Amino acid sequence: MSALAAPNEVVTRALLREVAVPGLDRPAALITLDNGFDHTKPNTFGPGGLTSLDEAITAALAADPAFLAVTGKPYVFSVGADLTGLPLLADREQALEIGRLGHRVFARLKESSVPTFAFVNGAAMGGGLELALHCHYRTLSGGAAALALPEVSLGLVPGWGGTQLLPNLIGIPAATQVIIQNPLMQNRMLKPKQAAEMGIADVLLEPADFLERSLEWAAGVVRGQITVVRPEVDRDMWAGVLYFARQTLDQRLHNAVPAAYKALDLLDTAKDTDFATGTAAEDEALADLIFSEELRSGLYAFDLVQRRAKRPAGAPDKSLARPVTKVGIVGAGLMASQLALLFARRLQVPVVMTDLDQARVDKGVGYVHTQIEQQVTKGRMDKGTAAKLYGLVSGSVDKSVFADADFVIEAVFEDLAVKKQVWAELEKIVKPEAVLATNTSSLSVTAMAEELEHPERVVGFHFFNPVAVLPLLEIVRGGRTDDATLATAFAVGKQLRKSSVLVKDAPAFVVNRLLTRFLGTVFAAVDAGTPLDVANSALDPLGLPMRPLALLQLVGPAVAYHVGGTLHAAFPDRFGVSENLRRIADSGQPIVVDDEVNPEVAKLLVVGDAPLTAEQVRQNALDALAQEIRLMLDEGVVAEAQDIDLCMILGAGWPFHLGGVTPYLDRTGTSERVTGRRFLPRGAAGLPA
Repeated sequence: MSALAAPNEVVTRALLREVAVPGLDRPAALITLDNGFDHTKPNTFGPGGLTSLDEAITAALAADPAFLAVTGKPYVFSVGADLTGLPLLADREQALEIGRLGHRVFARLKESSVPTFAFVNGAAMGGGLELALHCHYRTLSGGAAALALPEVSLGLVPGWGGTQLLPNLIGIPAATQVIIQNPLMQNRMLKPKQAAEMGIADVLLEPADFLERSLEWAAGVVRGQITVVRPEVDRDMWAGVLYFARQTLDQRLHNAVPAAYKALDLLDTAKDTDFATGTAAEDEALADLIFSEELRSGLYAFDLVQRRAKRPAGAPDKSLARPVTKVGIVGAGLMASQLALLFARRLQVPVVMTDLDQARVDKGVGYVHTQIEQQVTKGRMDKGTAAKLYGLVSGSVDKSVFADADFVIEAVFEDLAVKKQVWAELEKIVKPEAVLATNTSSLSVTAMAEELEHPERVVGFHFFNPVAVLPLLEIVRGGRTDDATLATAFAVGKQLRKSSVLVKDAPAFVVNRLLTRFLGTVFAAVDAGTPLDVANSALDPLGLPMRPLALLQLVGPAVAYHVGGTLHAAFPDRFGVSENLRRIADSGQPIVVDDEVNPEVAKLLVVGDAPLTAEQVRQNALDALAQEIRLMLDEGVVAEAQDIDLCMILGAGWPFHLGGVTPYLDRTGTSERVTGRRFLPRGAAGLPA
């Protein structure tokens, strides 16, 4: 084993075989990457895996094949470097060595005199996609689940050739999108069709017979019957694209994510620098970032999203879940309509909406149909699937349509009396075992169910807007919610492809409680006399996805004021009620315009004469978060601090480079100063051991 290998590395073997291909006088060499597990444990590259690939390439070339191709095990090509070994690297020289090893092995495919092909049969991310880019040609399966260079989201850069090869293949605008923009937008993946249109793949093939068609296509290339033509890369726009990208990063991240800026520098290098010099610069950048706090926090956040999110703490045995064959939605407004589309697409069962009058019902169903039509127009949905969804979603003004529903969710006005009235009426209609779910953002699930005959079947099912984008689902256990109801809720959440977190029934649950405390602190500074622009920019050094006022505008001032009132009633000593926020909500005017404070809104404010500095606003906000998180953990709102971080990452877009919330508060000493102790053990999330 290499001296660099992690003790727990799951080695991806490069399995070599000869394949006879019709029309060729010599066999092809086919290398299959396989770590011995199914698709739930994807292929990765540690030192052992790179060594195995190196040996397979040597053996393949020694046999003088017609061509050499690399593919993956079923559903997975490779998802890149084995990240588990990174925290074990002892020094910068070892970090440089792991970068150089990957470059040396992959470069053999690029420099080979024998034609090389990547048959990308499944997920290809990070170093896996970089491996494919080193090959002379690439086929891509239409069934590949995910394609990406996600390193910047973790605090790294593509370190095995990606920053040098990709822009010279598909051009600097598209490369900047893949390497920087997509990772910073909730780690957005490319679909196979997108990747093919960009030019990352030379041909897109059907998944059913992908390997056979790939071998045929490769043989056509080798025989000269197929000519691959790639558009010339426009180099005149290179500097301008990177200048604009840097300005955008400055506006969004304010120098808070070193990896993004390193990636920009490497993309700049790729324009007219030879490949060896460019990859050496990747090695240096990688070595710098591997020992950064941002990477360690990014790895912690990545582990939460990839592992903890898939095994929710406290979820009951899934065998208790009841089948859901029909879904009812109370309400037909925007949120209800988004839910209807999501349930129909993911569960593939009838979904029926109700509202007070036919006009509202028609508007809600019409919204769903319009969204489906747009998906078809954009090529994201075939007409057959669209026709099926049209038939699944319906509406009515008569709630008796819920009589045979297994799962009914309400999305009505955020008022406890209104919601209690809805459930009291529905309990007389639905069958005894039907789950009653509330999408409340702050109200008590227990209080909502207390007067029902069967309160045990009421559960909180709190989505985040936009429903189709944000992956978090807060599942709230009321005081009398039983295990079967909870298990059904988690099963449905999984079918919806959401990451579910079990939350105790406490005011505003997790995300809204913390965001309200956070925004409340900022508005308290405004009320005291701090200029809006100072308060709005005070958190810039954290590199949050939105400034406070933009976040407030997204949430809606009226909603924020309402949730704030709920929390003020529960915790008056920590949650104030801002008269200025009420004024803004009543005005209906946008708070920010083109990322600048609306001067008309500023005129509405009544402020004091004790303004704070930006640093004071920032520290007050962080102190408030630390205090609130400690109280929530003491109250048992979630199982552990990791669940707080998971909620904030998935529900509020809290950056990976901060590790969520608690690692940052620990790193800066805020948690110990405010609460007397850390949230995480020393050594977690890159903290000093």
